Amino acid sequence: MIKRLSGLVVLGVGVLMTSGCSAEEALRFGWPEGVTPEGQEMRNFWTWSVIAALAMGVLVWALIFWTITFHRRKKNGTAEDEIPRQTGYNVPLELAYTAIPFVLIAVMFYFTVVVQNTVEKKEENPAVAIDVTAFQWNWKFGYKSVTIDGQQLVNAKTDSKKGEAFKEQIAKYREEDGKQEEILGAAGGRANEIRDYLSYDKIETLGSSSEIPILVLPTNTRIEFDLAAADVIHSFWVPEFLFKRDVMPFPEQNHQDSSFQISKIDREGAFVGRCAEMCGTFHAMMNFEIRAVSPQTFTNYIKYRQSHPDASNAQALQAVCQVPQSVTTVPFDTRRVSNGTTPKDLGDASNTTIAQCTPEV
Repeated sequence: MIKRLSGLVVLGVGVLMTSGCSAEEALRFGWPEGVTPEGQEMRNFWTWSVIAALAMGVLVWALIFWTITFHRRKKNGTAEDEIPRQTGYNVPLELAYTAIPFVLIAVMFYFTVVVQNTVEKKEENPAVAIDVTAFQWNWKFGYKSVTIDGQQLVNAKTDSKKGEAFKEQIAKYREEDGKQEEILGAAGGRANEIRDYLSYDKIETLGSSSEIPILVLPTNTRIEFDLAAADVIHSFWVPEFLFKRDVMPFPEQNHQDSSFQISKIDREGAFVGRCAEMCGTFHAMMNFEIRAVSPQTFTNYIKYRQSHPDASNAQALQAVCQVPQSVTTVPFDTRRVSNGTTPKDLGDASNTTIAQCTPEV
């Protein structure tokens, strides 16, 4: 039995060494690396939780194998060997069985609270505040407020406002008793009127079935995300943030804290974002991209969009020497059957700067 267990341990170590995984990757146990301090805290907590669970599992397995190996019925045993020595009503042992799990749970609860408080911590007046609007089946991102190096580039009081969903749509009318009567939508038009929690900003990025929305953010900067859904429940999830939060319609009525913050993004690069809540037919295709750039590049990007209000987001990215299209995902095919044209190589997500390029701002 001991030889078999030793063989399994050697086999496991051999598989780990030949898989190309570093020790750090192995200790993540399948989790992404994390590009925010909050993500690092959660990854560390996950690592130690798994290690604790494995340690307890090894102990239980060892006790099981010990029992079945050394307390088997002996081939030529006597009647006294039929039933092993009983340990019932062993008060010290039973107290240990009760106390040890309680201590383990208390320790896990303590560290859960510590990490949760770190992840949900919010500070007043973050440098960048983003309005995130989810809808079937895409995203709209708006810059609510931006202050970089003491310079206020976007003012929440003048550059952002609340409004009604679909307020820009053209009204339709019908003839009724010789008069023009407006044709109201669902719920007599009331459904649109009460969506006054949605945000509209001067600088926005809107995704479509032909273009992945790219949200440009600065590194080493505190960022707040204010979430709202225009229709059904969605979920804002960036795997490298190691965090997701539901995006709900009517957040106030649903008693939801609809905002969260990250203290900074540690490095530049492109990170895919997804909807993590089943929201309808094309839920799986509801992707976006976080493009983390230096604060100076981000400042140039905002200034370009302010001075070129009719320019597309791709043009603004090109102007600051960034790859203008997503390098982490592709737009979804609105047909039911894919034509198999999804490219295998989208680009380098770790370096999205265009070589030999001079910024236009």
